Amino acid sequence: MMNLSEPTANYCFCTLALREKYQKLTKTLAEDLQKYAPQSSLVVGTDAPQYFDNSPNVMAFKHTQKGILHCYNDKRFVLEESLKLFPTAIFIDADTRLIESLPDNLDFTPGIVGCHQSMVEHNKKYRPRDLPNLIRVSEKLGIPSEQVNWIGESLFIVTRDGGKEQEFLHFWGKIALYLEMKGMHSGEGSIMGLAAAKVGWTVDTGEAWLILKNKSNHLDASYQPPIKKDFWQPLQKRLGYHYRLNLARLNALKNYDFYYR
Repeated sequence: MMNLSEPTANYCFCTLALREKYQKLTKTLAEDLQKYAPQSSLVVGTDAPQYFDNSPNVMAFKHTQKGILHCYNDKRFVLEESLKLFPTAIFIDADTRLIESLPDNLDFTPGIVGCHQSMVEHNKKYRPRDLPNLIRVSEKLGIPSEQVNWIGESLFIVTRDGGKEQEFLHFWGKIALYLEMKGMHSGEGSIMGLAAAKVGWTVDTGEAWLILKNKSNHLDASYQPPIKKDFWQPLQKRLGYHYRLNLARLNALKNYDFYYR
């Protein structure tokens, strides 16, 4: 990870920037942060750290996709790196623009903060096919599913909480592996909610999150035309998928009862 001059903020922004489309979006986000939050840094997990060599507020580290099909659950690795460096990590999707200056005195509470609603109700409405597996994994974890929240994935805040943040990231990974092996490759907001419930966090929508939400604009690049692929990309994607799937199956054998019974 590249070194920056000592930041003045007690928090950082962080995001994933895998492949060219999201690298470009992240560089634009970094420029917004320079303009509207010059006291802050942006920690970036990316397959091309050198792309950000000329972005003075970016702390880029090498990351290759770990999710079997998609990289949504890889957000936890960016949070892990960020929380080694800062007490608070604000995860913000790369396809987000800041549109107004942020105050210097944002206040953060330990745990996780973000948009939230009942996991069961959210998935009944938007992802009913996922609900049986989510309820099953909540039973495995000993958590009543009706007490679990879905957490908005595009903007949320994690603040150190005496080590609970590391437990949260551990359970996020454990739950993600279970659900990805069941074919649920997105919907990480429910996985975050399960992990938060497991470590005893109450999900809040705090003042800092509301300020950030009101001063940003999420563009949702998943609905924008993709960058043209070269001939080899589909083959590389298929090979990568099978490699990650087989690796996941091997890792799951280490906890056979949880993943296979």
